[in-house]
Amino acid sequence: MREIKEQQCPLCHRRVIGTLRSHMLQEHSEAEFRRAILADKELGMSDPEIGERYGISFGTLQQIITEAYGANISVLKRSKSIKRWHPPNFRQETTTVWSFKQRGDWATHNGRYRGNWSPYIPRNIILKYSQPGDVVLDYFVGGGTTAVEAKLLGRRCIARDINPGAVGITLENLKFSPPRRLEEAQGKVYEPEVEVGDARYLSDIKSNTIDLICAHPPYAGIIRYSAKIPGDLSALPGEDFLREMGKVALESFRVLKPGGKCAILVGDARHSKHVVPIGFRTIRVFLDTGFILRELVIKRQHNCRTTGFWYARSIRHNFLLLAHEYLPIFEKPHSEQVGEQLSLWEQEIPYRIRWEEIQGVEGENLETTTVWVLPKDRLEQEVRRNLLQRFCGKGKFTEVYCDADVSLTSVERGAKLLWIHWPLRPMSYPGFAGYRKMALQLAYQSEVLLSRNGFLVVEAQDFREEDKLIPAGLLLYEALASKPDLALKEIVIVVPEDPFEAEPSEPGLTIIHKYLLIYLKK
Repeated sequence: MREIKEQQCPLCHRRVIGTLRSHMLQEHSEAEFRRAILADKELGMSDPEIGERYGISFGTLQQIITEAYGANISVLKRSKSIKRWHPPNFRQETTTVWSFKQRGDWATHNGRYRGNWSPYIPRNIILKYSQPGDVVLDYFVGGGTTAVEAKLLGRRCIARDINPGAVGITLENLKFSPPRRLEEAQGKVYEPEVEVGDARYLSDIKSNTIDLICAHPPYAGIIRYSAKIPGDLSALPGEDFLREMGKVALESFRVLKPGGKCAILVGDARHSKHVVPIGFRTIRVFLDTGFILRELVIKRQHNCRTTGFWYARSIRHNFLLLAHEYLPIFEKPHSEQVGEQLSLWEQEIPYRIRWEEIQGVEGENLETTTVWVLPKDRLEQEVRRNLLQRFCGKGKFTEVYCDADVSLTSVERGAKLLWIHWPLRPMSYPGFAGYRKMALQLAYQSEVLLSRNGFLVVEAQDFREEDKLIPAGLLLYEALASKPDLALKEIVIVVPEDPFEAEPSEPGLTIIHKYLLIYLKK
């Protein structure tokens, strides 16, 4: 924070030269200092203004609020007025990319609880995967978004959170009585059952009794949601978080009815300008528990700054702002489905090579987030331009195109960028197995195929096989994890603009996104 030239101390009303924080800590106690900060926050002062006035970081402000209120909230006073009971012009999502520019403010929904998800997400999940009167479980209830939606939509709800402060906020947000017309439209209104509880230990819930799980767990070490509560997953580093999520997955599997769905929203993290794929690894934890994957939705975030300071920083330091989360929809299989295996034989994938010497690529502004929404009529050209400008510069650029008439295995050596394209034809599991094998073979040749600090880009798209969703991005990431000299740099989601123009061509959600797994040669 920059120094403040002169201002008045809110406690002793003396004029202060220098940082207000230094003066207050010298003249007053730590407790008085914190009370002054909370008083300004309650009066509506913004976080940047508080940080500048008191010389504290955003993280310190969050810690002070969390310790004082028992939960990490952004607004200390909430409005009690309800403007509307339903989202205006609502329609259910039909594709695998969900994007809500407005988080939603109907009923008692608000953004007070930091990091809570948009109510559009549980509304879509509840409407798609449950019926009125079904039991919906949210064991990371936070500010109560899922519980409020379950009450509005005529579902029973069991809401749990390890943080008593979050339970208190949820109970406060549930203090409403829907109008009679809403009850007539949705059926009976059920009051959610809200208690303090641990998602890893649901002994009070009987096995095979839950119709739907709809939850937004805290991400490993991203936001602290409580102050020193044992078992709070938001305080755990990545590996510990994944281990504890394994316990959550086991309990989820136990309490769900066969055929019941489990929807979990989870995102990635970043460390040293490299993505940390918490999302993919959490999905793997649930699959290893025995779940079937029915859908894999990409939730697009809209709070990323893409201009000014962050644009320049993204280009200068060559990293993308995380702008996506994963929303896998798992299903607990019926007993006769347990142990079913997909065909493991590999279909040979022919491919051809195209390479050229790049002298530098110019163009419009580059994408600065991990979600690239590009015009459909020039989607591949725009992906190519962004890859070349960001990761190639001047150097050799090699592209591998699949489904060519003949196999060509010779690749020009020493490329700065090697891009393996996803096949254009509809994918089957044997075809994917062949593609994965081919990509892995090229990755193992990266020592000679790529120049020093070169980049390998592997394209992927999820597909369906035998009524299951095959998470191609996850499976390729796991295969390439065996290459110790390749470090995962970015996971980019590529989405065409205006996807709703196309008619749905498959059961379930229409898959419209692709992945770019971008690796740096160490």
